[in-house]
Amino acid sequence: MTKFLLIASFPDSILHFRGALIDALRAAGLEVHVAAPGLTPASEVTRGLVARGVVPHDIAMQRTGMNPLRDAQTLVSLVRLCRRVKPDVVLAYTVKPVIYGLLAARVARVPRRFALITGLGYAFTGRDGEARTGLRSLVQQLYRASLCGAHKAFFQNPDDEALFRTRGILPRRVPSRVVNGSGIDVARFEAQPVPAAPHFLLIARLLGDKGVREYAAAARLVRATHPQAVFSLVGWIDDNPDAIARHELDAWIADGVITYLGRLDDVRPAIAACSVYVLPSYREGTPRTVLEAMAMGRAVITTDAPGCRETVVDGDNGFLVPVRAITELAAAMTRFLDDPTLAAAMGARSRELAVARFDVNQVNDTMLREMGILT
Repeated sequence: MTKFLLIASFPDSILHFRGALIDALRAAGLEVHVAAPGLTPASEVTRGLVARGVVPHDIAMQRTGMNPLRDAQTLVSLVRLCRRVKPDVVLAYTVKPVIYGLLAARVARVPRRFALITGLGYAFTGRDGEARTGLRSLVQQLYRASLCGAHKAFFQNPDDEALFRTRGILPRRVPSRVVNGSGIDVARFEAQPVPAAPHFLLIARLLGDKGVREYAAAARLVRATHPQAVFSLVGWIDDNPDAIARHELDAWIADGVITYLGRLDDVRPAIAACSVYVLPSYREGTPRTVLEAMAMGRAVITTDAPGCRETVVDGDNGFLVPVRAITELAAAMTRFLDDPTLAAAMGARSRELAVARFDVNQVNDTMLREMGILT
């Protein structure tokens, strides 16, 4: 039986983002292994994986930060894992799994090695500074070292693919393919009636690069003239250099600008309660939360940025605004307040686009064929 090893850095993302892919691999007759930090026997994610017939592996990996000793430990642990499991195929996604997972797979002589670039992360987004520029240079070198041993790289938007090509991060001889994000289960995220009351929603890790500050600032502007508008925020303060400070969040809540819902295991009730979904991110792979909102029939306001622009046809299922443009973001929000029919009409188009382009079964079928698992 063909063995497949999936390497991740954030255990909570595995079942939410890759559950359907895992099911597709199992349905194709593969023995599936998943490696990530925190997959201990007591973990709920571990139990969920075992229930799916998957073999979980807890690995030493620090998801954020660049501690050379810890990263070296990650590489060694992944080499040992590959030699013990002897997978026929490895697929790694997010920065550290791609870098250290593919290096380890190459050292262990795994026959087929694939990378999924789901976004570029902290090193490539936000304003340049000496620290971030130095980190970007290092990450590019590490990416280049790992991807030279890949058999194919998947990207979630053409901008990221072009950046990796033009900067020489992805060698010319390594083929690549753009897929429509991680896909969305359009049956689980089914269309819901759009509330009549104006209610905006952002779901994200609470990072500056996600546009959380712009969202709060635009909400303040809009509420000055439309106090009935509600601006909800779902997410958590992440362990990241770009994280929103707790005092910022507390100030938005105290001022009545933001209704903070915390971290939710199931975001569907929050999406159903909103009339418009907003993601002012600086850059994405393809934003999963936008696909969830689209599938549930919500109009979207997002940025004209890589990954984000792939989800919205401006003026059709929502609006695109420039990155960091608070005034333009507030103006787009106000258009929904000035025309109460707009949210439902654009939301219906979002649902149509989600079904036509982003159905998870179509995305996974493409990836399995590109990896030679399906013919």
